[in-house]
Amino acid sequence: MSNHEKLRLKELAITPTNHILEQELGDSYAAYKQFQEALPNLEIEQEWQWYTPYKAWFARGQHRWTTVRGTKKEKTLYWLHVYEGYFGVVVWFKEKNRDEILKADVSDETKQKICDSSTMGKLPTFPVMFDITDTTQHNDIYELLGWKKKLEL
Repeated sequence: MSNHEKLRLKELAITPTNHILEQELGDSYAAYKQFQEALPNLEIEQEWQWYTPYKAWFARGQHRWTTVRGTKKEKTLYWLHVYEGYFGVVVWFKEKNRDEILKADVSDETKQKICDSSTMGKLPTFPVMFDITDTTQHNDIYELLGWKKKLEL
């Protein structure tokens, strides 16, 4: 079964709530809840959006800031999607930043993900994907989100 077949939250009329997420994630909900609780300290806001190509709800993590001249800016830092019993977080980076993010203070496993990730699509970008069932990968994700925030602001 492919991940696309395990993708949950596929009812357009039903916006994700904590109750629905708890039902879908099961034991992984505690990891999701801890991830959500960390977002304000990371200056990240999460919002759910219907993503038509997959006909499912995805959450987008946004960093918003105001420039010195008062211009309001925002940057998407990650996409979160819910599967049967776990959730995935994907952080996209530009290919030109690969060597730089390899300097991040992350586990060897995450560094291997960065090295192994292929450039996708027309733009020279690559994803770093995490399938999350517990909190063991949270620190690596937080570290990469910090790098993503400061790259090309």
